[in-house]
Amino acid sequence: MNTITVEELKQRLDNGENLHLLDVREDHERTEYNIGGVHVPVGRVQAMQVDEIENWKDDEVIVYCRSGNRSGMATMFLQQMGFKNPVNLTGGMLAWREKNG
Repeated sequence: MNTITVEELKQRLDNGENLHLLDVREDHERTEYNIGGVHVPVGRVQAMQVDEIENWKDDEVIVYCRSGNRSGMATMFLQQMGFKNPVNLTGGMLAWREKNG
């Protein structure tokens, strides 16, 4: 499984890269704190209901959740669906907030 650290992601965002971010947390977690991206809860990813991101199949998709566990699972589901480059954000939003406030 491909991974990216919060430091690497922050650098790429700061550089203005156009990234495909996928938030697989639940609604209440997203309202609490988020860094943007498309919101598809992990249960929908597991059920293969990802119409919102279907056109990202050939691109890098950076997947994040609270701690990195659900996004790791979502990354595997995406690979099974034919996504070529899903990438898990190591440590998720917990690590992001720790490093970036």
